[in-house]
Amino acid sequence: MKVEQLYTGCLAQGAYYIESNGEAAIIDPLRETQPYLDMAERRGARIKYIFETHFHADFVSGHVDLSHKTGAAVIYGPTQMETGFDAIIAHDGQEFPLGKASIKLIHTPGHTLESSCYLLKDEEGKEKALFTGDTLFIGDVGRPDLAQHVIADLTQEKLAALLYDSLHKKIMPLPDDIIVYPGHGAGSACGKNMSSETWDTLGNQKKTNYALREGLDKEQFIAELLEGLTPPPAYFPKNVLMNIRGYESIDQVMTKGLQALAAEKFKDTVKDDVLVLDTRDPVAFGNGFIPGSVNIGIDGNFAVWVGTLVKDINQKILIVADPGREKEVVTRLARVGYDNAIGYLDSGFDSWKTAGLEMDTITSVSAEEFAAAEKKDPSINILDVRKKSEYDSEHVIGAQNTPLDYIDNSAKLVDKDQTYYVHCARGYRSMVFASMLKARGYNNLINVAGGFTAIKDSGKFEISEYVCPTTML
Repeated sequence: MKVEQLYTGCLAQGAYYIESNGEAAIIDPLRETQPYLDMAERRGARIKYIFETHFHADFVSGHVDLSHKTGAAVIYGPTQMETGFDAIIAHDGQEFPLGKASIKLIHTPGHTLESSCYLLKDEEGKEKALFTGDTLFIGDVGRPDLAQHVIADLTQEKLAALLYDSLHKKIMPLPDDIIVYPGHGAGSACGKNMSSETWDTLGNQKKTNYALREGLDKEQFIAELLEGLTPPPAYFPKNVLMNIRGYESIDQVMTKGLQALAAEKFKDTVKDDVLVLDTRDPVAFGNGFIPGSVNIGIDGNFAVWVGTLVKDINQKILIVADPGREKEVVTRLARVGYDNAIGYLDSGFDSWKTAGLEMDTITSVSAEEFAAAEKKDPSINILDVRKKSEYDSEHVIGAQNTPLDYIDNSAKLVDKDQTYYVHCARGYRSMVFASMLKARGYNNLINVAGGFTAIKDSGKFEISEYVCPTTML
């Protein structure tokens, strides 16, 4: 029997490949199917099942395409939702033979109503691993407020109560030596304070996970679980619906997005209903970019930020990328349901410069230059675009918190006629923020390179007393 975790850092997401005696199962696959097909082919195995732990909100699963390409059955836990594709709606406790092993569905509502975990038994029938999806994370549990954005009569309190019962009645009675394989790790918005570890024993989680601690009653659990939750990214409900109803083939999405456009053709394709998305490094972007374009760098939490900031999931997108990374960009857009990339700038931004076309820039300063400006005028405007939890933990005295996560609200706090110094933690988000406001006509934002890390290290600013954060949302 083989178990392999396929962890994707930009989404903090874990998919799983399980194999026994020539038969394979995939749990919570990503949108692109080829890696799973290649893995099974290399090992001479047939993909028999695609197990979904729930209707995902933070990414579009590859279940539909993978089923079409392999004939594998798509399996969900108990649900009243009607899917736009063939699926087995299994019952609690139902077992599925996989080679000489088996996988048992355990219905664990709470994160969502259909949320289910999958218990793997080896060839001797021993319970070896539990694939917990968004029910149980390492150090945390799934937030119970997402499904209420899809099903009107649900409340986060109802779901939190269900989650308590699922954990205490279905998961905690299992053997301590079982390996817990969660759906996400640190960085995902599906929980509020997950560990960076991507697996653990159930016994250790009973000792260290706040939500599983001994003596915690249901009322305490609900109160602690709901504390510190913030509104989820706007794309979450849209991804849920795509996962329920189905979607366009990933192959068609890739073909459409990977159209190389020469600079003049690219310029002619830019219309009012088209977003120019520049995925280069923030420093390179700031030094020169296509006017009106927005910077969300591919080397950060790219897909999550696109989903958070680009409100229309059907938005037409033109891509500016470092040459050779265009396929990666289109793939990562598709992972969160942005299927309308319509082409990319051939040969990257250099071709735009070579063509002599109009460019724009955003000024960046070092922490030392920022300190000199603040010393000269202590009343300068400082915008901290980190999450509220980061700001509350530690910030520059006098800085205003305008989180990138809620840029529409944050923009209302900015005066187009005043100059602002903008920083995040290290410089990625501040350039995203500055570029988005620049595209809206805010021309007086100055980016602080290196962000709060460089600011604090300079020793030239008054910093608030550190408070340990209780949530990463």
